[in-house]
Amino acid sequence: MKMDAQLLPEDINLNTYRQLMARYARLMEISRQLNSTLDLGTLLNRISAAATELTETQEASILLIDPNTGELRFEAASNLSGSAMEAIPVPMEGSLAGWVAKHGEPELVEDARSDSRWFGDVDKTTGTITRNLLAVPMRVHNQIIGVVEAMNKIHDKPWTSDDVNTLSALADQAAIAVQNARLFQQSDFIAEMVHELRTPLAALKASTALLLRSPLADNQREIVTIMQGETERLTEMTTSFLDLARLESGRTRLKIEAFNILDLIQECVRVVEHRAAERQITIDIAGRPCTVEADRGKIKQVLLNLLTNAIKYNREGGLISCAADLLDEGDNCPPNCARIQVRDTGYGISQDDQQRIFEKFYRVASTANDTTGTGLGLSIAYRIVEVHGGQMEVESEVGVGTVFVFTLPVAERQSLRGDY
Repeated sequence: MKMDAQLLPEDINLNTYRQLMARYARLMEISRQLNSTLDLGTLLNRISAAATELTETQEASILLIDPNTGELRFEAASNLSGSAMEAIPVPMEGSLAGWVAKHGEPELVEDARSDSRWFGDVDKTTGTITRNLLAVPMRVHNQIIGVVEAMNKIHDKPWTSDDVNTLSALADQAAIAVQNARLFQQSDFIAEMVHELRTPLAALKASTALLLRSPLADNQREIVTIMQGETERLTEMTTSFLDLARLESGRTRLKIEAFNILDLIQECVRVVEHRAAERQITIDIAGRPCTVEADRGKIKQVLLNLLTNAIKYNREGGLISCAADLLDEGDNCPPNCARIQVRDTGYGISQDDQQRIFEKFYRVASTANDTTGTGLGLSIAYRIVEVHGGQMEVESEVGVGTVFVFTLPVAERQSLRGDY
């Protein structure tokens, strides 16, 4: 965190300066701790404890805006039980926290009870007396998601501008951590629900397979065949969604190893070449062997997705070109990277669609009705490359074709003119 020199008056003494540096060092340590957990309850309690420590106050609380009602609700408080917090919704109008949430500015009140915005229900519930307080907004991407409050300075010490700056910095860090925890919680819940769907889907898949082995009338066989196809499609979708949920939540564990990327490309081409042959599509491979450090299974998943898409969206008798090479020193990319590309001579993708091509469930409008799929493959491929520290991009021209390019770290610095 960059410290503004204006926070230090000219006549500040050395002892005060050291205390200030110690407080900022502690703030940085707490910020790292906040980012070490995705459990929302644990996170909120840590923020509340940090607020009292950094501002040297007796109590602290965190109020988050309910997205459904727009009300502020206590989510953590050092002087409130869980049931008490649930029983006290804090109005936007007629409360200091509401004023801070609406205006997006810190507010320091030396005499809380004499302020017309004071909301006294908390004191009535807890039996405590709030003498003074500092409230600051929690902001993520210019959106206020809640308020952090610190109350009653220990030994009635005076509030300082450093208290305001410190609590504001904590609130900014806390807001990001809370948002990440919420996203993880949501993703985790949906992933668990999707996982539970796999059991009945497996039963349906087995049942349709058994039915198709039995004597059936033509119309019955057609119905069962449709059921089997839809069951397989849903099974594929649940698998893809779970892959993406693990990537987004950071729970994917990569098995990093050194391997020849050109060998893997050739292996993937052998897997899909029969599909290409059915449409008279030729697949060429170019480049020289290049050793990368990555999760081989995950990168194979990326390549197979790009290759099957290149076949699916190509023309009859079209061409697919795969290439791998080391990046030149002058390329606008991270050093020590390999560049892999898959190019096709298919329908192409419009500029508008290119902007959204890596979004979940997004399908190019012009081809959405012509092909089947989950709409998750490219999202997963993009995230796999991203967690490896690489980049994935797309270039396309309608009626000409498309090229997907991604980068991976190489195992060691390799000469472009030397042996690989």
